Amino acid sequence: MTQIDIDDFASGFGEEPGYLDFARVGPVGRAVKDEDYAQMGLLGRARFGTLATLDEQDARVTDAIAALTGFRPDQVVFQPNTSSGLMHALFGFRGGVALSAAEFPSITFAVDRAATALERVNPVWIETDHGHVTPGNLREQLTDSAEAVAVSLVDFRTGYLVDLEGIRQVIGDRMLIVDAMQGFGVVDAPYEVADVVVSGGQKWVRAGWGTGFLALSDRAAELLIPVFSGFNATDAEETPLDEVGEPTRGVRAFQVSNPDSIAQARFAAALEEIADVGVQAINDRLAVKVSRIIDLADEYALPVVSPRAEAERAGIVVVEPPADQLTVLTASLFNHGVTTTTRQGRVRLAPHVSTDEETFDALRGAFTSFSSAALPR
Repeated sequence: MTQIDIDDFASGFGEEPGYLDFARVGPVGRAVKDEDYAQMGLLGRARFGTLATLDEQDARVTDAIAALTGFRPDQVVFQPNTSSGLMHALFGFRGGVALSAAEFPSITFAVDRAATALERVNPVWIETDHGHVTPGNLREQLTDSAEAVAVSLVDFRTGYLVDLEGIRQVIGDRMLIVDAMQGFGVVDAPYEVADVVVSGGQKWVRAGWGTGFLALSDRAAELLIPVFSGFNATDAEETPLDEVGEPTRGVRAFQVSNPDSIAQARFAAALEEIADVGVQAINDRLAVKVSRIIDLADEYALPVVSPRAEAERAGIVVVEPPADQLTVLTASLFNHGVTTTTRQGRVRLAPHVSTDEETFDALRGAFTSFSSAALPR
């Protein structure tokens, strides 16, 4: 494997200054754009023998996912998005699933829909510690009715990075289902303690929409029922015709149709580059960017309601101005060309390793304008 420097990695991206919304979507970089162009060129010309390259992308992306998660390649299957992977997992589960109602809807909807449609899943709603799912509050609330726990690696509202190892110790042999969307690619997490890991690639991985994966431990692959299992998820060597075969065993049963090979190539290219530079190197550089945003917020007396400790955060900073000053803050950010997400009275700022000095200058300018406008007259 060829190692690349974190500066070289960051230089491969070219988002406009002011972009601080990677928790919503990550602008793709040179490697992904080049991969997309090359694969689309093959599809556009369809020269004799070249389309076989598209068929090779499934194995390529599976290997790339395995390299970053610690799962074996045969424990991973490509998915078009996080929600599809969660639907596969939770529709295939039987028993009680403990989760917070504050989780991103990909989790809550999957649990609810599975409970309603099949009546085999029972939601067990738990209270959080100011939006944080912790080993402590799980220990206090878990009962024998919960055979699984579903949690986000990083909470989309608060930016809180969960303690996966602590949660595993508390829940014992219950199934652990992890939505890794807000941390995959920038957090070096112990995914091996989970039974189910699901993520998309459009945010921190910066691979664009239509990319994602489902990873299952051997236990999960054995216990989960492949409710949605299509014609490409059998053991037949060719597309089955005139008969419907049984689903294959293992994670590859959890797919509905042939995947988008070009999306697989984009995802693989992004993951291979991340593996080359190292997730920890990305996390270290991102931690510096996050700290700078927190320092700026403190300088302008903007309340930071996301975690400050590096062990409890990933790439998200959340500020919560007084309710009567929220509009002033969002207008100031808009006027200075700073892209963020505002939700439920809070502003979420999410940088990446490529966030540059112009962006920090724009953010400082927005905070200065806000501070001036918010002063009592």
